[in-house]
Amino acid sequence: MSVEKKNTTLQDENFDGLTAAEIEAQHPADAADTIEGLDISDQVKFIKQLPVKDAADSIAEMDDLDQQALIVNLNKGLAARILEHMAPDDATDLLEGLEEEQRRALLNMVTAEDRAELNTLLTFDPDTAGGVMNTEVVILDQDLTADEAIAKIREEVEDKEIPYYAYLTDKKDRLEGVVSLRDLLLAKRGVILKELVKTQSLITVGYNIDKEEVAHLIAHYNLLALPVVDFGNRLLGVVTVDDVIDIIHEEASEDMQTMVGAGADETTDSPVGFSVRKRLPWLIINVLFSALSAWVVHLFEGNISEMAVLAVLMPIVANQAGNAGQQALAVMIRQLAMERFDRKRAWLSVFRELRIGLLNAMIISSLVFGVGFVVSGKLILSLVMGMALGVDMILGAVAGASIPLLLKEMGRDPAQASSIFLTAITDSMGFFFLLGLAGLVLLNG
Repeated sequence: MSVEKKNTTLQDENFDGLTAAEIEAQHPADAADTIEGLDISDQVKFIKQLPVKDAADSIAEMDDLDQQALIVNLNKGLAARILEHMAPDDATDLLEGLEEEQRRALLNMVTAEDRAELNTLLTFDPDTAGGVMNTEVVILDQDLTADEAIAKIREEVEDKEIPYYAYLTDKKDRLEGVVSLRDLLLAKRGVILKELVKTQSLITVGYNIDKEEVAHLIAHYNLLALPVVDFGNRLLGVVTVDDVIDIIHEEASEDMQTMVGAGADETTDSPVGFSVRKRLPWLIINVLFSALSAWVVHLFEGNISEMAVLAVLMPIVANQAGNAGQQALAVMIRQLAMERFDRKRAWLSVFRELRIGLLNAMIISSLVFGVGFVVSGKLILSLVMGMALGVDMILGAVAGASIPLLLKEMGRDPAQASSIFLTAITDSMGFFFLLGLAGLVLLNG
């Protein structure tokens, strides 16, 4: 009776303008957003009064750092029960972000069956198919009839994710085929499952394949799920299309951050020390590259002193070429992220960017020459400005397209600090072209 009274009181409590009952009625993704807006004490208070399954669904939708902070603030018994009700891949992702001691404590409190499954998933690299796969799949013996298979699915479906497909295995658990639920429901009575897949071209992926490659395969073949197998073709789990959406979103965010030298896994909630360690090395490298640009300017110090207008024109050349390079850089990184790497096609794309850069450079440099001549009335100065700008824009386009490929060939992330390398090239060479041409044509002419 006292417990009943406690729940009624808590349900009337207000959380960020909503009652707990109103938050509970939301979709788990919306509830997660609301929970993340609460302070940690209110988060704990709210989660405690939810049914465990609803709590698991909401926590699974929260950002990684928020869900980790919440789970370690719950009592271990409740946290363990929540893990048991989460999809295995979601529970594994959460555990991977915890300290070793916290992870071990929670694993010791879940059931032996769940502990064995989670420990297995934790052995896979989180950036591979094995690290993102879900093990809650419908597995059927290939010798069952369609009617027997449907009856078996009805028995098991409550404990599985939405079963897009049923996976057929032999006596040694080797994957023999995949049947969509639609085909299973339309199959004639009495037909043996292996008859439905005897002409099938089976598409699988190894557990050690990079998760980006998995995303490409699912997108290429328009699949809702892709089976993950070991070296003996035994079914381990599946990567579903909702996992692919998360992968694409994560990779896009990482590319955007690493382009400018920030940490790939850095967020606004990351500890200050962590962010400093990730950013500082690239800031030091950027200082060295800036020193290179300054050294180029120093080489032509005499030219600038004789014609001060060159100092005004220098940023125009560098900025315009840098922008042209950033355009090529963004297109190339997108291609590498969205498609399987094809060396020949990728380097042909560099030639394409060269042609684009050449045409853009001709138009922009002609425009700058014309405006410069009208404003200043100095033909040679305007010509030098237009030529330096055009050459640097061409160089920027080629460099922007080439830098990600060179990093890829070296086995590095194509986006890693690519913007810093590009800026160093367009700035230093832009200053060199402008000041060098000015010294050669204007001052020594």
